[in-house]
Amino acid sequence: MEICYTIADVRKQVKEWKKEGLTIGFVPTMGYLHEGHKSLMEEARKENDKVVVSIFVNPMQFGPTEDLESYPRDLKKDAALCKDVGVDLIFHPEPEEMYPEGFCSYVDMNGLTTELCGKSRPIHFRGVQTVVLKLFHIVCPDNAYFGQKDAQQLAVIKRMVKDLSVDITIHGCPIIREQDGLAKSSRNTYLNEEERQAALILSKSLALGKQMIAEGEKDAATIKKAIADKIETEPLAKIDYVDVVDFATITPIDQIAGETLVAIAVYIGKTRLIDNFIVEA
Repeated sequence: MEICYTIADVRKQVKEWKKEGLTIGFVPTMGYLHEGHKSLMEEARKENDKVVVSIFVNPMQFGPTEDLESYPRDLKKDAALCKDVGVDLIFHPEPEEMYPEGFCSYVDMNGLTTELCGKSRPIHFRGVQTVVLKLFHIVCPDNAYFGQKDAQQLAVIKRMVKDLSVDITIHGCPIIREQDGLAKSSRNTYLNEEERQAALILSKSLALGKQMIAEGEKDAATIKKAIADKIETEPLAKIDYVDVVDFATITPIDQIAGETLVAIAVYIGKTRLIDNFIVEA
């Protein structure tokens, strides 16, 4: 396995693979890898000749009061996990490599980025789209893999690829959870013992919403209220949002219909966690 730090080195390797007619699977990450990331890499490994993982804490998607400096990093541990899965190349650039002096071009979107996380993180998805499109141009993958835990991001990337005619197939992969139900996240490391236990309210509240839908409830407002009421039973939890939206367009809906995303963002102490489920109705 090779670790590349420059765009030129990645492009050189990719060009050689393309000459040989090899397919490339790509998993973009911000590092501090866990079982969720591993599941994406394993899927890429099964479906492609070569697998590339990027490890880049993207400053463009962090707001001025967010956790850029404290975001966890451990390249040695990340590289070991990638090697175990059979990743062929890690791209680990510095910010200056991705955003050289004078950088002033961005990818933006109307609609899908204004709801859910877009309400409290207004610059976030512009940063995500810009870095992902740059990474797509650098790695030139046939397939790219994203986790459903970041469901809005997945919808945004799918739309960006469609709108901009990017010749890459986007694969959404299931949420990976701890045994007690907490969705795997690099930010879980911020939680102390009491907060870690309190964080279970996210998956418990979503389980309630999923059960209601399974039992025939279709009214989005009723489902949202039940989920919010459940979250509010946890003293350490503060709701950012509880919402029910059409998954393809990330627009609020009144009734459960089609492919529906039920998504929440909750602060446990100072740590903002997200979780969701998707249903077909």
